[in-house]
Amino acid sequence: MSGAALGVEMVVVFFLALFLLHRYGDFGKQQRMVLFGTLLAWYLCFLIVFILPLDVTTTIYKQCKKDHAVAPPPFNGTSGNASTPPRWVWRDASKADHRVTFRLLPHSAPTPCQEPWSNIPDGVMPVFWRVVYWTSQCLTWLLLPFMQSYARSGGFSMAGKVQTALVENAIYYGTYLLIFGSLLIYVAVHPELRLSWYKLQTIGIAAANTWGLFLLVLLLGYGLIEIPRSYWNASKHGHLLLKTYFKASKLMTEKADAEENLEDVMEEVRKVSEAIKYNHPLRKCIDTILRKCPTDYQDKMGRNMDDYEDFEERQTFPGEKSLVKLHKQVIYAVQRHKRTRVQWHMLLQEAFHLEDVAKNEGSSTRRFVRSFPPSRPPGWFCRTLYTPAAEWYWECVLKRVFHRALAALLGLLSAAVVWSECTFFSTRPVLSLFAVFVQLAERSYSYVYIQVACFVTIFFLCTCVYSTVFRIRVFNFYYLAPHHQTDAYSLQFSGMLFCRLTPPLCLNFLGLIHMDAAISHQDKEQTAYTSIMGSMRVLPIVADGFYIYYPMLIVLLCVATYFSLGTRLLNLLGFQQFMGDSELTSDLVDEGKELIRREKRKRQRTEDGENRRREWKERYGNARDDRYGNAREERYGNASREERYANARDDHEMKETAYSDDKRAPAKYSRSADGERDRVELLQDQEPLDFIADEAVEQEGGRSAAGGRYLSMSSSRSRIFDDV
Repeated sequence: MSGAALGVEMVVVFFLALFLLHRYGDFGKQQRMVLFGTLLAWYLCFLIVFILPLDVTTTIYKQCKKDHAVAPPPFNGTSGNASTPPRWVWRDASKADHRVTFRLLPHSAPTPCQEPWSNIPDGVMPVFWRVVYWTSQCLTWLLLPFMQSYARSGGFSMAGKVQTALVENAIYYGTYLLIFGSLLIYVAVHPELRLSWYKLQTIGIAAANTWGLFLLVLLLGYGLIEIPRSYWNASKHGHLLLKTYFKASKLMTEKADAEENLEDVMEEVRKVSEAIKYNHPLRKCIDTILRKCPTDYQDKMGRNMDDYEDFEERQTFPGEKSLVKLHKQVIYAVQRHKRTRVQWHMLLQEAFHLEDVAKNEGSSTRRFVRSFPPSRPPGWFCRTLYTPAAEWYWECVLKRVFHRALAALLGLLSAAVVWSECTFFSTRPVLSLFAVFVQLAERSYSYVYIQVACFVTIFFLCTCVYSTVFRIRVFNFYYLAPHHQTDAYSLQFSGMLFCRLTPPLCLNFLGLIHMDAAISHQDKEQTAYTSIMGSMRVLPIVADGFYIYYPMLIVLLCVATYFSLGTRLLNLLGFQQFMGDSELTSDLVDEGKELIRREKRKRQRTEDGENRRREWKERYGNARDDRYGNAREERYGNASREERYANARDDHEMKETAYSDDKRAPAKYSRSADGERDRVELLQDQEPLDFIADEAVEQEGGRSAAGGRYLSMSSSRSRIFDDV
């Protein structure tokens, strides 16, 4: 059963990592090596988190067997042959003839150490942890940084991309070597320590864990407060709607900036493409750049190209370095433009849903009514269980209670983590709450409870840290966007962060439950995970100083996050953040509200046009098809196959002629009452005139037009004519 538990968890973790990669990455367009490296990094990190509780229970079981190992008692007195048990004879002085005989049975007292269902055989976990740990370290410090720069490089050859990757990663290797060199000098100068391969390995692990713990406390301090608060704010629909309006205003600005940047880059590509003709040696580089451009821009650039025009040797042409830079700009601009368009579409869906929730909260019918019908037909679940009545109770009543209860539970877990981080070094008395829970379960050998407690604790810690990694955004260079919109650079950067944060996170967890002897200083059985880390006592300044006192800074970070000091600082620096008591936030909320309202009206007009077009087709299209079908049946009903093929062209010409006549016929009666009423309603639903002035209005096919022309009005007229 132990091997089955390990195998099942490995399979489950693999599909979990694959699901997350599918959500954020794009399997169809991104490079296979990028996807494989990111998947491997995420899989190894999640595997450490899920397998570590099994290592804890296996270690507790070994400690139990070690504590209850009792040698068999010695036998004294007479004993018969080897098959009969020994006999003890006791003679009473008052009764000489009375003889009492006792049998001393072999030692068979039941031991309380029952083997857990998830026990891992000896020798398996040390090998497993060595493979997982050193593979993740090679990924995070060597392969992923190199692949990250290689994938984003604008070079046209493998040698150029490799050179760019080595130059860009020099700073990462330099920081690691700086920490490793400092610890190496400390060990070399210390008179009581002697260098050996084991100690060098321990120094390298300590350097990596020190770097990871420094970042871990920062991310953990933010996540412990922000995650419970986010669920508490999710129970307030008004707050969510205002925040969505704020996001819409910021995203529209980013979307417009991405479109302008894309057009500027495409203009530069067009100039370079016109300057470098087909017979120029650098033309293959231009072709590579053009393949990265959107399709509509490729068509525009390929119209005015002359295949037979020779280039002049005296003319100045851009060099290969400038083309490399332009190639990198094209990759970034196209990815950002596509990402903002998808995010804008998803944000509109969220805003429409929140507005529907706000409207349905006061509904007397208690049935959820949507502003727009779903794009897909409802499935079995929505037709049978998730009915409009059930949706109303969930969205307007139960969801709010669920979010508040979940926020309260997560708040209690955050308080327990903060208290344990400040007191986990105290072993007598035991002040860490998680250590108390595990030790109470250890006394009764409740292995299932131990695994559940360990899994909940480490899963909550990982959620606080990893969710912060998914939320942070560094100047659009690192940004994990869902719906397959994350670029290769951000995917690999997240894999690097996971591999660097997971080992110190696991060591911190083992310290919280007093399973790390380097911190608790207890003579107990060590886990197989700590065995690959080596003895941190080689570096007392790290084991007794940094690992114990640095996590206490999490209190200051939690206080700063609770009072939103980071958000206020970003606002002062010019990066707008959502704050309820800010005038700038109110202005952006009003702007976003107006943007959502305009998009909603535009979608309503589109759906009205589609409904009228569908009605027109059902009213006139079916009658026309029936008339021509009957005519064809009368003409070819009794004809043979050869006659039908012979008269096919005549039938086609007759259909085209009749269709053109029939198409012109309704135009004569287009001034009917129904058509006039529909046209008047459409014209009354136009945008007010105050939106026509110099605004950049988005359109599906491209950017807005200058000179104060409102593009949605022209599109509405085209739809009116299409309806007629």
